[in-house]
Amino acid sequence: MPVNIRYTPALKEHQVTPEPVYRQRRQLLQGLGLGLGAAALSLPAGASVLSGLLGKEGNTGGGQPLTYERPEAYRPDLPRTDEGVATSYNNFYEFGTAKSDPARYAGEMKTRPWTLRIEGEVDRPQTLDVWSWMETQRLEERIYRHRCVEAWSMVIPWLGVPLAALLKAAGPTSRAKYVAFETLHNPAVMRGQSSPYLGGGIDFPYVEGLRIDEAMHPLTLLAVGMYGKTLPNQNGAPVRLVVPWKYGFKGIKSIVRIRLMEEQPPTTWNLLAAHEYGFYANVNPTVDHPRWSQASERFIGAGGLFGSERQPTLMFNGYGEEVASLYQGMDLRKFY
Repeated sequence: MPVNIRYTPALKEHQVTPEPVYRQRRQLLQGLGLGLGAAALSLPAGASVLSGLLGKEGNTGGGQPLTYERPEAYRPDLPRTDEGVATSYNNFYEFGTAKSDPARYAGEMKTRPWTLRIEGEVDRPQTLDVWSWMETQRLEERIYRHRCVEAWSMVIPWLGVPLAALLKAAGPTSRAKYVAFETLHNPAVMRGQSSPYLGGGIDFPYVEGLRIDEAMHPLTLLAVGMYGKTLPNQNGAPVRLVVPWKYGFKGIKSIVRIRLMEEQPPTTWNLLAAHEYGFYANVNPTVDHPRWSQASERFIGAGGLFGSERQPTLMFNGYGEEVASLYQGMDLRKFY
Protein backbone atom coordinates (compact mmCIF):
# COMPACT_ATOMS: atom_id res chain seq x y z
CA MET A 1 0.00 0.00 0.00
CA PRO A 2 1.40 3.47 -0.72
CA VAL A 3 3.09 5.01 2.28
CA ASN A 4 3.02 8.53 3.64
CA ILE A 5 5.51 11.12 2.43
CA ARG A 6 6.92 13.31 5.18
CA TYR A 7 8.88 16.51 4.77
CA THR A 8 11.56 18.01 7.01
CA PRO A 9 10.71 21.68 7.66
CA ALA A 10 14.35 22.78 7.45
CA LEU A 11 14.54 21.67 3.82
CA LYS A 12 12.80 22.89 0.71
CA GLU A 13 10.24 20.49 -0.74
CA HIS A 14 12.30 19.61 -3.82
CA GLN A 15 15.28 18.59 -1.63
CA VAL A 16 13.40 15.96 0.34
CA THR A 17 13.52 12.29 -0.62
CA PRO A 18 10.04 10.72 -0.63
CA GLU A 19 9.61 8.12 2.10
CA PRO A 20 8.86 5.28 -0.38
CA VAL A 21 12.21 5.95 -2.11
CA TYR A 22 14.04 6.18 1.21
CA ARG A 23 12.56 2.88 2.39
CA GLN A 24 13.44 1.25 -0.92
CA ARG A 25 17.08 2.35 -0.71
CA ARG A 26 17.35 0.99 2.82
CA GLN A 27 15.90 -2.33 1.70
CA LEU A 28 18.32 -2.54 -1.21
CA LEU A 29 21.28 -1.84 1.04
CA GLN A 30 20.31 -4.27 3.80
CA GLY A 31 22.62 -7.23 4.06
CA LEU A 32 25.48 -5.60 2.18
CA GLY A 33 27.49 -4.77 5.29
CA LEU A 34 28.50 -1.34 6.57
CA GLY A 35 31.53 -0.95 4.33
CA LEU A 36 29.78 -1.87 1.12
CA GLY A 37 26.68 0.04 2.19
CA ALA A 38 28.70 3.21 2.72
CA ALA A 39 30.35 2.77 -0.66
CA ALA A 40 27.01 2.23 -2.35
CA LEU A 41 25.70 5.48 -0.93
CA SER A 42 28.36 7.36 -2.88
CA LEU A 43 27.50 5.73 -6.21
CA PRO A 44 25.16 7.36 -8.74
CA ALA A 45 21.65 5.99 -8.33
CA GLY A 46 20.36 4.32 -11.44
CA ALA A 47 20.13 1.12 -13.40
CA SER A 48 23.66 -0.08 -12.71
CA VAL A 49 23.33 0.32 -8.94
CA LEU A 50 19.95 -1.38 -8.84
CA SER A 51 21.09 -4.21 -11.08
CA GLY A 52 24.12 -4.85 -8.95
CA LEU A 53 22.14 -4.87 -5.74
CA LEU A 54 19.54 -7.21 -7.17
CA GLY A 55 22.18 -9.78 -8.03
CA LYS A 56 21.67 -12.85 -10.18
CA GLU A 57 18.00 -13.12 -9.23
CA GLY A 58 17.27 -9.65 -10.58
CA ASN A 59 15.64 -9.35 -13.99
CA THR A 60 16.11 -5.76 -15.08
CA GLY A 61 15.94 -6.22 -18.82
CA GLY A 62 13.24 -7.09 -21.32
CA GLY A 63 13.00 -10.09 -23.58
CA GLN A 64 13.05 -10.51 -27.32
CA PRO A 65 13.22 -7.52 -29.69
CA LEU A 66 9.93 -6.61 -31.34
CA THR A 67 9.04 -5.14 -34.71
CA TYR A 68 6.90 -2.04 -34.39
CA GLU A 69 5.85 1.27 -35.91
CA ARG A 70 6.52 4.71 -34.47
CA PRO A 71 3.51 6.97 -35.06
CA GLU A 72 4.52 10.62 -34.76
CA ALA A 73 1.39 11.38 -32.73
CA TYR A 74 2.78 9.32 -29.85
CA ARG A 75 6.37 10.56 -29.88
CA PRO A 76 6.33 13.62 -27.61
CA ASP A 77 9.54 15.47 -26.87
CA LEU A 78 9.87 14.28 -23.29
CA PRO A 79 12.91 13.11 -21.30
CA ARG A 80 12.68 9.36 -20.90
CA THR A 81 13.29 7.27 -17.83
CA ASP A 82 16.28 4.93 -17.97
CA GLU A 83 15.22 1.40 -18.87
CA GLY A 84 17.13 -0.08 -15.94
CA VAL A 85 15.25 2.12 -13.49
CA ALA A 86 11.83 1.52 -15.06
CA THR A 87 12.39 -2.23 -14.85
CA SER A 88 13.85 -2.20 -11.33
CA TYR A 89 11.70 0.31 -9.47
CA ASN A 90 8.01 -0.50 -9.73
CA ASN A 91 4.96 -1.89 -7.98
CA PHE A 92 3.72 -5.44 -8.58
CA TYR A 93 2.36 -6.56 -5.21
CA GLU A 94 1.98 -10.14 -6.42
CA PHE A 95 5.74 -10.39 -5.80
CA GLY A 96 6.05 -8.18 -2.71
CA THR A 97 5.59 -4.61 -1.54
CA ALA A 98 9.17 -3.34 -1.94
CA LYS A 99 10.01 -1.62 -5.22
CA SER A 100 12.82 -4.12 -5.86
CA ASP A 101 10.68 -7.22 -5.18
CA PRO A 102 9.17 -7.53 -8.68
CA ALA A 103 12.56 -7.53 -10.40
CA ARG A 104 13.97 -9.89 -7.78
CA TYR A 105 11.20 -12.49 -7.72
CA ALA A 106 9.11 -12.23 -10.90
CA GLY A 107 11.60 -14.23 -12.97
CA GLU A 108 10.02 -17.43 -11.68
CA MET A 109 6.72 -16.65 -13.41
CA LYS A 110 6.26 -18.63 -16.63
CA THR A 111 4.76 -16.53 -19.40
CA ARG A 112 4.78 -19.15 -22.19
CA PRO A 113 2.21 -20.32 -23.03
CA TRP A 114 -0.21 -17.57 -22.00
CA THR A 115 -3.94 -17.51 -22.59
CA LEU A 116 -6.12 -14.39 -22.54
CA ARG A 117 -9.91 -14.75 -22.44
CA ILE A 118 -12.32 -12.06 -23.66
CA GLU A 119 -15.85 -12.80 -22.50
CA GLY A 120 -19.02 -11.43 -20.97
CA GLU A 121 -21.17 -8.98 -22.93
CA VAL A 122 -19.65 -9.78 -26.32
CA ASP A 123 -21.01 -11.41 -29.45
CA ARG A 124 -17.80 -13.31 -30.13
CA PRO A 125 -16.06 -14.54 -26.97
CA GLN A 126 -12.41 -15.29 -27.64
CA THR A 127 -9.56 -17.22 -26.12
CA LEU A 128 -6.23 -15.99 -27.42
CA ASP A 129 -2.80 -17.50 -27.28
CA VAL A 130 -1.08 -14.19 -26.53
CA TRP A 131 2.21 -15.01 -28.22
CA SER A 132 0.58 -16.19 -31.43
CA TRP A 133 -1.78 -13.21 -31.38
CA MET A 134 1.14 -10.85 -30.85
CA GLU A 135 2.78 -12.03 -34.06
CA THR A 136 -0.27 -10.97 -36.07
CA GLN A 137 -0.47 -7.44 -34.68
CA ARG A 138 0.94 -4.17 -35.98
CA LEU A 139 2.57 -2.98 -32.80
CA GLU A 140 3.07 0.72 -32.08
CA GLU A 141 5.61 2.43 -29.87
CA ARG A 142 3.92 5.02 -27.68
CA ILE A 143 5.90 7.25 -25.38
CA TYR A 144 3.63 7.94 -22.42
CA ARG A 145 3.90 9.72 -19.12
CA HIS A 146 3.44 7.34 -16.20
CA ARG A 147 2.19 8.83 -12.91
CA CYS A 148 2.11 6.72 -9.74
CA VAL A 149 -0.39 7.56 -7.03
CA GLU A 150 2.63 7.73 -4.68
CA ALA A 151 3.59 11.06 -6.34
CA TRP A 152 6.46 9.85 -8.53
CA SER A 153 6.46 9.67 -12.31
CA MET A 154 8.34 8.28 -15.30
CA VAL A 155 8.23 8.51 -19.10
CA ILE A 156 8.20 5.09 -20.77
CA PRO A 157 8.17 3.93 -24.42
CA TRP A 158 5.51 1.20 -24.47
CA LEU A 159 4.82 -1.20 -27.33
CA GLY A 160 1.35 -2.51 -27.97
CA VAL A 161 -1.99 -2.13 -29.72
CA PRO A 162 -5.05 -0.04 -28.87
CA LEU A 163 -7.29 -1.98 -26.52
CA ALA A 164 -10.21 -0.91 -28.69
CA ALA A 165 -9.00 -3.16 -31.51
CA LEU A 166 -9.18 -6.25 -29.32
CA LEU A 167 -12.58 -5.33 -27.90
CA LYS A 168 -14.07 -4.56 -31.32
CA ALA A 169 -12.96 -7.98 -32.56
CA ALA A 170 -14.99 -9.55 -29.75
CA GLY A 171 -18.08 -7.49 -30.62
CA PRO A 172 -19.32 -5.68 -27.48
CA THR A 173 -23.08 -5.91 -27.03
CA SER A 174 -25.29 -2.89 -26.29
CA ARG A 175 -25.25 -3.93 -22.62
CA ALA A 176 -21.46 -3.57 -22.32
CA LYS A 177 -20.93 -0.50 -20.16
CA TYR A 178 -17.71 -1.50 -18.38
CA VAL A 179 -14.61 -3.60 -18.97
CA ALA A 180 -13.16 -5.71 -16.14
CA PHE A 181 -9.61 -7.09 -16.05
CA GLU A 182 -8.02 -9.86 -13.99
CA THR A 183 -4.38 -10.75 -13.28
CA LEU A 184 -2.92 -14.25 -13.15
CA HIS A 185 -3.47 -16.00 -9.82
CA ASN A 186 -0.63 -18.39 -9.00
CA PRO A 187 0.36 -18.25 -5.31
CA ALA A 188 2.97 -20.97 -5.76
CA VAL A 189 5.03 -18.57 -7.89
CA MET A 190 3.65 -15.14 -7.05
CA ARG A 191 4.85 -14.91 -3.46
CA GLY A 192 2.73 -11.88 -2.61
CA GLN A 193 -0.41 -13.90 -3.31
CA SER A 194 0.63 -16.53 -0.80
CA SER A 195 0.83 -14.19 2.19
CA PRO A 196 -1.16 -11.13 3.31
CA TYR A 197 2.07 -9.75 4.75
CA LEU A 198 4.07 -10.10 1.53
CA GLY A 199 1.19 -8.95 -0.66
CA GLY A 200 0.18 -5.85 1.25
CA GLY A 201 -3.13 -7.26 2.46
CA ILE A 202 -4.62 -7.46 -1.02
CA ASP A 203 -7.31 -10.06 -1.72
CA PHE A 204 -5.93 -11.57 -4.94
CA PRO A 205 -6.34 -11.98 -7.85
CA TYR A 206 -5.81 -8.33 -8.71
CA VAL A 207 -8.77 -6.87 -10.57
CA GLU A 208 -9.30 -3.57 -12.35
CA GLY A 209 -11.91 -1.91 -14.52
CA LEU A 210 -12.69 0.89 -16.94
CA ARG A 211 -15.81 2.40 -18.36
CA ILE A 212 -16.35 1.20 -21.93
CA ASP A 213 -15.66 4.66 -23.40
CA GLU A 214 -12.37 4.81 -21.48
CA ALA A 215 -11.42 1.35 -22.68
CA MET A 216 -12.23 2.25 -26.29
CA HIS A 217 -10.32 5.54 -26.18
CA PRO A 218 -7.41 5.68 -28.67
CA LEU A 219 -4.87 6.36 -25.87
CA THR A 220 -5.73 3.17 -23.97
CA LEU A 221 -3.06 0.63 -24.81
CA LEU A 222 -2.79 -3.11 -24.40
CA ALA A 223 0.97 -3.28 -23.99
CA VAL A 224 3.16 -6.26 -24.81
CA GLY A 225 6.54 -4.54 -24.69
CA MET A 226 8.66 -1.60 -23.59
CA TYR A 227 11.98 -0.16 -24.72
CA GLY A 228 11.77 -2.09 -28.00
CA LYS A 229 11.41 -5.53 -26.43
CA THR A 230 8.81 -7.81 -24.92
CA LEU A 231 7.80 -6.90 -21.39
CA PRO A 232 9.97 -8.10 -18.52
CA ASN A 233 8.04 -10.17 -16.00
CA GLN A 234 8.22 -7.49 -13.34
CA ASN A 235 6.51 -4.99 -15.62
CA GLY A 236 3.54 -7.23 -16.38
CA ALA A 237 4.61 -9.76 -19.02
CA PRO A 238 3.32 -10.82 -21.36
CA VAL A 239 0.40 -8.38 -21.61
CA ARG A 240 -0.72 -5.44 -19.47
CA LEU A 241 -2.89 -2.35 -19.57
CA VAL A 242 -1.60 1.21 -19.95
CA VAL A 243 -4.00 4.13 -19.41
CA PRO A 244 -1.74 7.19 -19.33
CA TRP A 245 -4.18 9.74 -17.88
CA LYS A 246 -4.87 7.57 -14.81
CA TYR A 247 -2.72 6.67 -11.81
CA GLY A 248 -0.46 3.71 -12.40
CA PHE A 249 -2.39 1.21 -10.28
CA LYS A 250 -5.05 1.17 -13.02
CA GLY A 251 -2.46 -0.41 -15.33
CA ILE A 252 -3.17 -4.02 -14.40
CA LYS A 253 -0.35 -6.45 -15.23
CA SER A 254 -0.11 -10.04 -16.51
CA ILE A 255 -3.74 -10.11 -17.64
CA VAL A 256 -5.51 -13.45 -18.09
CA ARG A 257 -9.12 -12.32 -18.43
CA ILE A 258 -11.06 -9.38 -19.87
CA ARG A 259 -14.78 -9.34 -19.19
CA LEU A 260 -17.28 -6.83 -20.58
CA MET A 261 -20.03 -6.05 -18.08
CA GLU A 262 -23.21 -4.07 -17.64
CA GLU A 263 -22.42 -3.10 -14.03
CA GLN A 264 -19.33 -1.34 -12.66
CA PRO A 265 -16.79 -4.02 -11.68
CA PRO A 266 -14.91 -4.13 -8.37
CA THR A 267 -11.31 -2.92 -8.40
CA THR A 268 -8.56 -4.07 -6.05
CA TRP A 269 -7.39 -0.84 -4.41
CA ASN A 270 -10.93 0.48 -4.11
CA LEU A 271 -11.90 -2.73 -2.30
CA LEU A 272 -8.92 -2.39 0.02
CA ALA A 273 -9.30 1.33 0.82
CA ALA A 274 -12.27 2.97 -0.88
CA HIS A 275 -11.70 6.34 0.83
CA GLU A 276 -8.22 6.54 -0.71
CA TYR A 277 -8.59 4.90 -4.14
CA GLY A 278 -11.62 5.59 -6.29
CA PHE A 279 -12.78 3.69 -9.33
CA TYR A 280 -11.75 6.38 -11.81
CA ALA A 281 -8.26 7.19 -10.49
CA ASN A 282 -7.77 10.07 -12.94
CA VAL A 283 -4.61 12.07 -12.28
CA ASN A 284 -5.84 15.28 -10.66
CA PRO A 285 -3.46 17.69 -8.91
CA THR A 286 -6.38 19.41 -7.13
CA VAL A 287 -7.58 16.24 -5.39
CA ASP A 288 -5.06 15.10 -2.79
CA HIS A 289 -4.60 11.61 -1.53
CA PRO A 290 -5.84 11.58 2.10
CA ARG A 291 -2.25 11.19 3.27
CA TRP A 292 -0.26 13.36 0.83
CA SER A 293 -0.52 16.05 -1.80
CA GLN A 294 -0.94 15.24 -5.48
CA ALA A 295 -0.05 18.77 -6.61
CA SER A 296 3.51 17.80 -7.55
CA GLU A 297 5.49 14.69 -8.38
CA ARG A 298 9.07 13.48 -8.39
CA PHE A 299 10.02 12.74 -11.98
CA ILE A 300 12.43 9.81 -12.29
CA GLY A 301 14.33 10.37 -15.53
CA ALA A 302 17.73 9.67 -16.99
CA GLY A 303 19.41 10.72 -13.74
CA GLY A 304 17.99 7.75 -11.87
CA LEU A 305 16.00 7.58 -8.65
CA PHE A 306 17.91 10.08 -6.55
CA GLY A 307 18.81 12.80 -9.03
CA SER A 308 15.23 13.65 -9.81
CA GLU A 309 13.43 16.89 -9.09
CA ARG A 310 9.83 17.67 -8.22
CA GLN A 311 7.59 19.11 -10.90
CA PRO A 312 3.95 20.20 -11.02
CA THR A 313 1.44 17.44 -11.70
CA LEU A 314 -0.65 18.02 -14.82
CA MET A 315 -4.40 17.50 -14.94
CA PHE A 316 -5.15 14.11 -16.51
CA ASN A 317 -1.35 13.65 -16.49
CA GLY A 318 -1.08 16.04 -19.42
CA TYR A 319 -3.67 14.28 -21.60
CA GLY A 320 -6.58 16.59 -20.82
CA GLU A 321 -7.03 17.76 -24.40
CA GLU A 322 -7.68 14.17 -25.46
CA VAL A 323 -9.70 12.83 -22.53
CA ALA A 324 -11.37 15.67 -20.60
CA SER A 325 -14.55 15.29 -22.68
CA LEU A 326 -15.05 11.80 -21.22
CA TYR A 327 -15.84 13.37 -17.85
CA GLN A 328 -17.82 16.43 -18.90
CA GLY A 329 -20.34 17.36 -16.21
CA MET A 330 -18.89 14.96 -13.63
CA ASP A 331 -17.80 16.06 -10.16
CA LEU A 332 -14.20 14.92 -10.23
CA ARG A 333 -13.90 15.26 -6.46
CA LYS A 334 -16.72 12.78 -6.01
CA PHE A 335 -15.70 10.52 -8.89
CA TYR A 336 -12.02 10.40 -8.00
